[in-house]
Amino acid sequence: MKIRHRRTHAALVVAALCLLPSLTGCSDSGGGYSSSSTPNSSPSAAPRTSASSPAASASGRTGVKITIQNFAFHPAKAEAAPGTKITVTNQDTTAHTLTADDKSFDTGHIAPGKSATFTAPSKSGPYSYHCTIHPTMHGTLTVR
Repeated sequence: MKIRHRRTHAALVVAALCLLPSLTGCSDSGGGYSSSSTPNSSPSAAPRTSASSPAASASGRTGVKITIQNFAFHPAKAEAAPGTKITVTNQDTTAHTLTADDKSFDTGHIAPGKSATFTAPSKSGPYSYHCTIHPTMHGTLTVR
């Protein structure tokens, strides 16, 4: 009976481990305004940028991704079309914000490992932003 019990237990463990990746992959809700930590304080926010390029461009409203890592925004200079969805992902070990200097967009606090989304302003031009928790962190979003 002990062997039978061990086989059943082992089968359950294997099944649970196989399901784990599919469950964790469903944690990001995607569309609309989202933040795993704090809701956005402004309905019009910024675009998604690519963490790999120094100044990512988004044609249309496809989205821009900005990553926070090592107490810096990557890329520090991003471009987006008006109304583009921008996703900010915090890969640091402490909370951060991405807040426009003129307060036109703000992610609120983003916990470590979490993301927040906002929409790029409708008016073209450069928008300087910073982290309200760490004032030495700066970046610029250019809306074109």
